[in-house]
Amino acid sequence: MSFSIHGIAVAQGIAIGRAHLFLQTSLEVTHYAVPQERLEAEVQRFDRAIAAVRNELRELERQAPPGTPPEFAAFLQLHLMILNDDTLSGAPRVLIQQQGCNAEWALKQQMDSLIEQFEKIEDSYLRERKEDVTQVVERVLKALMGQPATLVPEHKTDMDSILVAHDLSPADMMLFKQQSFHAFITDMGGATSHTAILARSMGIPSVVALHRAWAMIREGEPIIVDGMAGVVIVNPDPLVLTEYRLRQEQWHLERQKLKRLRTTRAMTLDGTDIELWANIESPDDVD
Repeated sequence: MSFSIHGIAVAQGIAIGRAHLFLQTSLEVTHYAVPQERLEAEVQRFDRAIAAVRNELRELERQAPPGTPPEFAAFLQLHLMILNDDTLSGAPRVLIQQQGCNAEWALKQQMDSLIEQFEKIEDSYLRERKEDVTQVVERVLKALMGQPATLVPEHKTDMDSILVAHDLSPADMMLFKQQSFHAFITDMGGATSHTAILARSMGIPSVVALHRAWAMIREGEPIIVDGMAGVVIVNPDPLVLTEYRLRQEQWHLERQKLKRLRTTRAMTLDGTDIELWANIESPDDVD
């Protein structure tokens, strides 16, 4: 049965392929009491997890492949700032000592408190930074639980795969970009999320805020990702598939025309040169 899901378009383009579901490990945080004589050891376990995640983020930045968008390093630096902030790396230590609880529970309590504060922010961009807090906390929780930070999804490289996930961090996107996925769709996210910004820089068709796409789409199902309209079509019928293949071809032709214009001298029909100026952050943004 064919159906469509509507979300927020964050990176233009059209992708046609088969769904590959990214199964994210569920982090169930349990609470248990820690004896008084073990509290210092529990604090040290928390500190080791913080240090491990700090090293992970620095290593991700160091190993960024050539052509990585400059935004990627900025987002990693932001995650490091969040990690090193006392509200995340210091407050849980106090909670462990005061409440006699395990590190995971103390960290989750602190995250919930921070998220509640972010929810009250009126500015939408700043409010969405709660996602960055959540992503950093999830990394620390995985370190505490002995789980890998990210599991690379296995898929056939000769198949046009489209990654379907509940949520993706910027680090996840860079990792999966190397796996040759043709598009990304997620249940979570927004137009100003860092994952969306990175998707636009990478030129990968992406739709976010689909809410229940991961639960509704099955592994291997044919899907169309319309990164301009913010629509995902699952099991498209032959007529719709043919129409979108034509749209996809037209999109690629338009992109090629624009690339050729980059080296064309800008001038009016009567021979007057036109200079184009742009306000950009770095020379790499010209690309």
